[in-house]
Order: sequence, then structure tokens, then C-alpha cells
Amino acid sequence: MAVDFESAISAYRQAASSVESAMENKPAVAPASGDNSFTNMVTDSLKGAAEVGYQAEELTLKKISGEADLKDVVTAVANAEQTLETVVAVRDKVLSAYQEILKMPI
Repeated sequence: MAVDFESAISAYRQAASSVESAMENKPAVAPASGDNSFTNMVTDSLKGAAEVGYQAEELTLKKISGEADLKDVVTAVANAEQTLETVVAVRDKVLSAYQEILKMPI
């Protein structure tokens, strides 16, 4: 089945516009109640990590529509991947510490 170049471009543009409209409705993290500095630090860190992912997605959409450079997209995606790996590593350490606390005798 052969697909002509024009229909492929229009399909990519349609996909980009649907993702852009979905990006406008991105979920917001609820603000932390109280003045707990640890809670605020964790919340701010997660918001920053999510923002890195959103920026990578936005650059990808701009590249699809021909408005961004491929090098910038690759750099943003690599940065988002590194951020995600860091968040997962921290999560794993927190879960491991929690499990160790549960194993402690009372």
C-alpha cells in the first residue's frame, strides 16, 4: 500500500494538533497544604520533572510541524529520559527505605 507524501504530512499535522490541544489540558499538581519544607521540596521536584517531559513533547510537536531543529528535539528528549530515570531511582530508594523501616522490630 503506497502512501503519498502529502497525505503523510497532513496526518502528522493532524496528530500534532490533537496532541497540542491535549497539552493545553495538562494535569496540575495540587499545592501542598501547610508549611512543610520537605513536602514542598518533593512537590517542586516532581513539578520540575514533569515540566521537562512537557517541554520535550512540545519540541517534538514543533519538529513534526517543521518549526524546531532535530538536534534540539533529541537533546530535550534525552534530558527528559535522564530526568525520568532519576525520578525512578529516587522512588526505588524511597520504597527500599520504607520496606527496611517496616522490617525493623518494634
